[in-house]
Amino acid sequence: MSQSADTVTMASGPSSTARPRWRFDPHRLVVLGVFTILALPLVVTLGYALAGHWGASLLPDSLTLKWFVELWATPRFQAAFVRSLLVAVGALALSLVLILPVAFLAQTRYPRLDGWMNGLILMPFAVPPVVSSVGLLQLYAGGPLPLVGTPWILIPTYFTIVLPFMYRAIANSLRSIDVASLMDAARLLGAGPLQAFFLVVLPNIRVGVQIAIFLSFSFLVGEFVFANLLVGTRFETLQVYLNNMRGASGHFTSALVITLFAFTLVLTWLGNRQSGQDLAKESAS
Repeated sequence: MSQSADTVTMASGPSSTARPRWRFDPHRLVVLGVFTILALPLVVTLGYALAGHWGASLLPDSLTLKWFVELWATPRFQAAFVRSLLVAVGALALSLVLILPVAFLAQTRYPRLDGWMNGLILMPFAVPPVVSSVGLLQLYAGGPLPLVGTPWILIPTYFTIVLPFMYRAIANSLRSIDVASLMDAARLLGAGPLQAFFLVVLPNIRVGVQIAIFLSFSFLVGEFVFANLLVGTRFETLQVYLNNMRGASGHFTSALVITLFAFTLVLTWLGNRQSGQDLAKESAS
């Protein structure tokens, strides 16, 4: 009897410790296929930006960083880069100044305002940028406010682009912390409305604000239609500069595309990293 039990144990032992066989997972295949489709153009563009010469062969003949050095040494690119940063930062600052109080009031004192804002944030998706640009050209090309061709028309226009992302992220953050209860508790402790907002509410929605800023910035850096139609070469941004340089060397434009992509990717990674650290600190506390 014991010999048969040992035989059964020896027979079942290796099978229980054996590694499971590989199984075909269609979900991994789909994810891998989508990732390949998305990454392949970037890989090819990066290869062309690093290629000294790429002729009829499958691989480049040589690798060099000369196109990136030439790009960053170009004063026109440097000026376009600074202009894009200034316009994006100005639009984000205007968005925070206008959207933060509106979202706060919609979650505390005027609940109906949230319904109006939910309808308003759909307008940028309903009206195409080309249609909006034509209307803005007719309105601000002359008259008392000739803003066409200046960055002052881009900042409020970019505000309409980031409005849905900024408001939804901030409103969700305010709703998740029960801002009305926090304000009531701050008043009971003797804090005024402004003091309670800046010292109690704003630190609690910092993660949502950061996510909204980085997400909106990634959209503004890649915006082309408004910048090209409203200002063009009179205030050349990065996307307008890229469009104007399409007739130049393909290696040079590839280096420009990779630079824009890397810049946006780094900012997005920093935002996600900062948000993850803040969430970990909040959960730990």
